[in-house]
Amino acid sequence: MKKIFSTILMALTAVAVMGQQAVITFEKTEHDFGKINEADGRVSVVFKFKNEGMAPLVLSNVRASCGCTTPTWTKEPVEPGQTGAITVTYNPNGRPGRFQKTVTITSNASEPTKKVYIKGEVIPKQAKPANKYTVQVGKLNMKTTVLDLGTITKGNNQAGELEYTNQTKEEHKVELATNAQTDEFLVHQATLEVIKPNEVGKFVFAANTKKSKLYGPVEVNAYVVIDGKKEISDTYKLTIKANVVEDFSQLTPEQKQNAPILELQESYDAGKMSAGKSHKFVFPIKNSGVNALEIRRVYSTDPQLAVKAAKATVKSGKKGAISVDINTKGLKPGQYGREIVIITNDYINPVKRVKLLFTVE
Repeated sequence: MKKIFSTILMALTAVAVMGQQAVITFEKTEHDFGKINEADGRVSVVFKFKNEGMAPLVLSNVRASCGCTTPTWTKEPVEPGQTGAITVTYNPNGRPGRFQKTVTITSNASEPTKKVYIKGEVIPKQAKPANKYTVQVGKLNMKTTVLDLGTITKGNNQAGELEYTNQTKEEHKVELATNAQTDEFLVHQATLEVIKPNEVGKFVFAANTKKSKLYGPVEVNAYVVIDGKKEISDTYKLTIKANVVEDFSQLTPEQKQNAPILELQESYDAGKMSAGKSHKFVFPIKNSGVNALEIRRVYSTDPQLAVKAAKATVKSGKKGAISVDINTKGLKPGQYGREIVIITNDYINPVKRVKLLFTVE
């Protein structure tokens, strides 16, 4: 009998203690944001709760399952019968796709740990289209100011284009300025002579190798003229490149047999020379073939060398000469080696490279 009474007394005591505790109840414990746009930024939801107990309710901690979710909550004690709130904010930036997060609430309530949940789907923001026209040419913008037409067989024409756009708020008149060498090699046109804001035009260039006498690597320039203002500077310069080669594919067996043959050494030594002065050196070449040897071009990529052929045509069995002016200004004492390129109608070796050696004292 005593045991039964003791058990009943303990149960009544527990009920009395519970009745004196805080009791937390939520209007809802889950929220679905649905589809949200990453570009719109953070989203929030408020979870309201009520203290249905007999003692003040104190939330000691509210913790989210990840750093992308931030809770704020009522910090003051919530008296019996009163309400409080937990605001949960989710940051979708850099988090495309579906998500589900948990927020854990710790308090002095009869149920000391409660959880609320958020979920949804983040629609990724559209990437801004990259600005393709990053090179500024005065009041215009271009993707590039260099056009490489590639290798062109002599006698053929080949075209290419450079796009330009107007990213200003006014329209502009567009023209091209060229020099005689460029005009000999290129036919050019601006497709929009007056370009309005946000319009795209093209500078079209067509290499006319039949008209031009240029062979080998060719580089010519044109200059963009905007609103009639002509300025010959790198800011407005367009560079057009090509490599013009001779077509030997149609030669008959007889023509090949009688073809010219360029004969020369692989290298020449110009000897010793004083620093800071110009020196001249001449080396011989010979045509050991039957037909006449046509020297199409002689050049060096070194600006300190000026190269030219004594004769443009060397007859069968005859000798010619290549003259080189060497400017040693700015060169320190020492040994140097520079390359000279000779382009001819020798179909077996149309491009010959010669090394020129010299010593600066």
